[in-house]
Amino acid sequence: MTTWPNLYLQDSSSPLMEQLTLFHDHIMLILMMIVTTVTYMMIMLMFNNKTDRNLLEGQMIELIWTVTPAMILFFIATPSLRLLYLMDEINSPMMTTKAIGHQWYWTYEYSDFNDMEFDSYMMNDNIHMRLLEVDNRTVLPSNTFIRMIVTSMDVIHSWTVPSTGVKIDGTPGRLNQASLMLNRNGTLYGQCSEICGTNHSFMPIVIESIPINNFIKWIMK
Repeated sequence: MTTWPNLYLQDSSSPLMEQLTLFHDHIMLILMMIVTTVTYMMIMLMFNNKTDRNLLEGQMIELIWTVTPAMILFFIATPSLRLLYLMDEINSPMMTTKAIGHQWYWTYEYSDFNDMEFDSYMMNDNIHMRLLEVDNRTVLPSNTFIRMIVTSMDVIHSWTVPSTGVKIDGTPGRLNQASLMLNRNGTLYGQCSEICGTNHSFMPIVIESIPINNFIKWIMK
């Protein structure tokens, strides 16, 4: 969960978020190289008093500043397209969970089990974390491929849990899906990330990741 002194991304809770974090570091490295090079050239130009009145063209330098950006874009686009493909891939899910957005709460359905449906409202007290805790948490098994389906009953919502790298828009009349696998146990927090009305900021999401044996016991209850 993000705290005030945290200036970096949240710790990953899924393989997808690990790849997104590595891609972020990859882009930042390229960005720092570009900024350093451009800054150095601008400083050198500011303090350089030499001119060449006979200089009419520079085909080599034009070739360099055309080919170099193309190569940089190639090194950025290749891992980006790979990640886009991985984010859309649904890899033989072992279970399906459906989240339905309302103004202003979530309803969860466990489609593989009978009569497993509940509403999740934000808790309004001074004991739990402000604007983040809910009365009914979404319990999911760890190390399990899960298909997450998101829709809405009224306006557009967005089911977002940053530490998993998952952000799915809930659109009325449509079913959007994404693959989710939690690789560690714990409590994960998220919020609706689409402005959906007056109480948009009061739609938290809490996932409780537990071992699959404990999940089966929870389902049996």
